[in-house]
Amino acid sequence: MIFAYDYRIDDLPNGLRVITVPTDYPNIVALYIVVQTGSRNEVEPGKSGFAHLFEHLMFRGTEKYSTEKYDEIMKLAGADRNAYTTDDRTVYHVTFSKEDLETIFELEADRFQRLKVSVDLFKTETKAVLGEYNKNASNPINKLIEVLRDKAFDTHTYKHTTMGFLSDVENMPSMYDYSLEFFNRYYRPEYTTMIVVGDVERDEVMRLTNRYWGEWQRGDYRPEIPSDSEQMEERTAHIPWPAETLPWAVVAYKGPAYSDETKDMAAMELTGSLGFSENSPLYQQLVIREQKVDALFYSFEDHLDPYLLIVAARIKDSKDISYVKDKITETFEGFKSVAPAAAELESVKSHLKYGFALSLDNSDAIAAAMAAYIGLRRTPETINRLFEVYGLVTPDDIREMAAKYFDHRRRTVVTLDHNPR
Repeated sequence: MIFAYDYRIDDLPNGLRVITVPTDYPNIVALYIVVQTGSRNEVEPGKSGFAHLFEHLMFRGTEKYSTEKYDEIMKLAGADRNAYTTDDRTVYHVTFSKEDLETIFELEADRFQRLKVSVDLFKTETKAVLGEYNKNASNPINKLIEVLRDKAFDTHTYKHTTMGFLSDVENMPSMYDYSLEFFNRYYRPEYTTMIVVGDVERDEVMRLTNRYWGEWQRGDYRPEIPSDSEQMEERTAHIPWPAETLPWAVVAYKGPAYSDETKDMAAMELTGSLGFSENSPLYQQLVIREQKVDALFYSFEDHLDPYLLIVAARIKDSKDISYVKDKITETFEGFKSVAPAAAELESVKSHLKYGFALSLDNSDAIAAAMAAYIGLRRTPETINRLFEVYGLVTPDDIREMAAKYFDHRRRTVVTLDHNPR
């Protein structure tokens, strides 16, 4: 059992879930509030980017606690707080001393239930988000992923990134009324899980939860997430980059959704490491020996719905773009015919398992690791089930998964280069 910490799950009548994890790390408490709302929930045309926008707006105060008052109390408490948004969740987190537990619970409950943002402040914040979009878009890899997703997905909301489509972000200042609707839909207890990790007792956590969160009203909105039809041909795109930069090639295949029961997702994650990590033969060839590439990495993030296994390479010379792209696709193809050596697979599984276990070295790290899985299944037990599935994956499972998913018709390729093509 890789997640060996004792924990308690309590569900309030309104749907709010509280997971308490007492640890031996003294005095410090980490509170992670996971809202199961991300860019995946942005189902209406012209209204992308709002989950990320609320990551900003949630720090803008209430009638009781203005932004300045909230910041002052947090500063006096010595609290470290922040937030982030993904496709499937928005997470607010704060780490603080245990004597401030009630203060922090009251502050967080107030903004989750009584956020109040004026029209003028809303417009200011939406302009700040547009600035963030433009800053991110100046990074080649961010633009590559944006174009890749837009190309790979047709109707599913994974088509846009958490930032949203540019036209939608530009139009945000005029959508104050819709922002109220978005908050009313998703900032509800049935979408929310509180993770409390550290020097705490479950009874005290629940006393404060019932006091400050118990009157929060359950909602009734359920989005209809559109599904994509099966991709039936390879898709490609090229980005002519206006400034000097090294060229890039990104190769992606449609993969399975997160699962802690079946092997396909676990097998695909392991394949990413086998084929494209720093220890892989391809990395040794392209980066070390041939030195045609100075960065090669893969990404296969856990998602509620089917997503992408992405391999990206930064290439030193434009003339090698096709060569590198072909080598990546050849590596994918190779898994369909030749299963990895059992010892190599076990080494990758061991590295993944113990790397995760060693990362759980303080209360904040434990809560942070839990948040990603709570956003998917609302229980820490999914971590243990997932790693059990990893342990069961065999070389033949890798080969069978590759034959199922690494079909050229499921492939999307995006390149980027300063030189006109």
